[in-house]
Amino acid sequence: METRLLLLFLSVTVLLLDAANAQMPGFVSFDCGGSENFTDDLGLWWTSDDQLIYGEIANISVANETRKQYTTLRHFPADNRKYCYTLDVISRTRYLVRATFLYGNFDNNKVYPKFDISLGATPWSTIVISDANTIESSELIFLASDPTISVCLSNATTGQPFISTLELRQFNGSIYYTEYEEDFFLRVSARVNFGADSEAPVRYPDDPFDRIWESDSVKKANYLVDVAPGTEKVSTQMPIDVNKDSRPPEKVMQTAVVGRNGTLSYRLNLDGFPGFGWAFTYLAEIEDLGPEETRKFRLILPNMPDLSKPAVNIQENAQGKYRLYEPGFPNISLPFVLSFKFGKTSDSSQGPLLNAMEINKYLEKRDGCLDGSAIASIVLQYSSEDWAKEGGDPCLPVPWSWVACNSDPQPRIVSIHLSGKNLTGNIPTDLTKLNGLVELWLDGNALTGPIPDFTGLINLKTIHLENNQLSGELPSSLVDLQSLKELYVQNNMLSGKVPSGLLNENLDFNYSGNYNLHKGSTGGRHIGIIIGSSVGAVVLLIATIASCLFIHKGKKRYYEQDQLGHALPAQRIVSSLNDAATEAANCFSLSEIEDATRKFEKKIGSGGFGVVYYGKMKDGKEIAVKVLINNSYQGNREFSNEVTLLSRIHHRNLVQFLGYCQEQGRSMLVYEFMHNGTLKEHLYGE
Repeated sequence: METRLLLLFLSVTVLLLDAANAQMPGFVSFDCGGSENFTDDLGLWWTSDDQLIYGEIANISVANETRKQYTTLRHFPADNRKYCYTLDVISRTRYLVRATFLYGNFDNNKVYPKFDISLGATPWSTIVISDANTIESSELIFLASDPTISVCLSNATTGQPFISTLELRQFNGSIYYTEYEEDFFLRVSARVNFGADSEAPVRYPDDPFDRIWESDSVKKANYLVDVAPGTEKVSTQMPIDVNKDSRPPEKVMQTAVVGRNGTLSYRLNLDGFPGFGWAFTYLAEIEDLGPEETRKFRLILPNMPDLSKPAVNIQENAQGKYRLYEPGFPNISLPFVLSFKFGKTSDSSQGPLLNAMEINKYLEKRDGCLDGSAIASIVLQYSSEDWAKEGGDPCLPVPWSWVACNSDPQPRIVSIHLSGKNLTGNIPTDLTKLNGLVELWLDGNALTGPIPDFTGLINLKTIHLENNQLSGELPSSLVDLQSLKELYVQNNMLSGKVPSGLLNENLDFNYSGNYNLHKGSTGGRHIGIIIGSSVGAVVLLIATIASCLFIHKGKKRYYEQDQLGHALPAQRIVSSLNDAATEAANCFSLSEIEDATRKFEKKIGSGGFGVVYYGKMKDGKEIAVKVLINNSYQGNREFSNEVTLLSRIHHRNLVQFLGYCQEQGRSMLVYEFMHNGTLKEHLYGE
């Protein structure tokens, strides 16, 4: 499912490897924020990620860091969206994906970022920056089940999500095979080269897969502490037979530590644990032992006596010197702080020896949204649009900006908001496959053709198709949607007869502006239109005259009362709106308005009536809230009149009125929020 989905979205396409990196099939290295391609000192080919349309580029300078790929980064807004890279892979092939992060105080805030990274629908890691000049790295080993993968950044707790490099490395054969790989990834927690002669890691070209083997000489907090007395580094120049899987590389196996006093002990923090993991040690006898000398030892793990029984004789187990022996556990429960010890047996003349160690945690894969295939087909039709390039799973770990999902382990899409997104052509029929859909907003586009049959969407409550170019008849199947509460199809080119079942008081239904769509019999229709128009004009004229007289009389009465000092209390006069208004307009609670506007945080305008604030409802709808600042009789009466009139007016060229709020002595009008400024700004400039 994720295969079809990810093919559609923003792709940072893996380019064909040229002569400069021909020695590295299956290698991809993205210099995030970089402007050009280059080859580094190791011979690795780096590609700019300039095809990514999201995020901003920042240049940084960190002391003692001269590698070009770490001079730039790409950062993203600290919002509720996710930002994804999509990479091509070969299905049924194992890979390592590595992301690195060098903060460098790129935002000049000195606030260390904390954010999440995910692989597809599966949360991968929480990136916590604790030092501006230190590179944080996270690696994942996986079996590709689809032809693409997506790496996404999201959920900033502090600062802004950012990324410095993104690397993909293809493995060969059965390396890192586990019987659980269909359901679990391997998250790399530790990969240590013991006995290293410097602090530099071992990686490509010494490791043909460009794994990074950290030196045990590196000094950092909670890393390989409590080294046993008598620990000594040894090395050899002799070739090591590391077998066809190349795990680990020969250079790593040519160094080791030996416990001259009979023990080797360490304490190691395991990133991502406690949990179940994959843990192996790599051993090769690289010292020349005399005929009577022996090296036998046991691994001792606290609280795990059963694992401490087998004795290791490297030369015997590996069937010779300078050969790899790799004892380990493909599935073992490990704590966050791992204390481990190697102790020689009573019949051994030499202390234990350790060349390398690798520990990975099992990370359970998430299957993702159940509607992935259907929504993928929809997005495919609009693949050039920015909204269709968000990438990753539509619901997990966070949903796309234009969808909402339920909280099921495998979520369903419950809402689609594509108002004013330049949609053309027919309404995608794959929408009828989204069985969990509750709200569908496709208004304000240029959609054509008929309205599809939504019969299967039994939970559908809201349908907004207004202000398009839809044609044909209103499907009678709409009557069968028992949950339907709101149907807006005005200002299209629909024709025929309105199904009588839609004309009921329980449905908020608007079909105006479809001049060939009518209810009842068509007989005498043209005469009815003429008569209706004439009568309507007369009624409108009478209503206008009456309103003017009423307003004039009201002003005079208010003036007289004010002069006498007996003005009526405004709250009593408009303590409630008339029945017509309350039936047509939604009444919002003050708490809803305060949540949407974040307690009236963002002011976007003002006028004689009051101040206008920006807000966003829980369903993602953007609103403008006009707050009455005049609690006089006149101001409250204007408020009441405006609610009454706007509740009855719907037109494509008018801002949509959504409802009102009267609570705790405050009066507010709620409209849809319109982007791109005001009419005045467009006429006269800002």
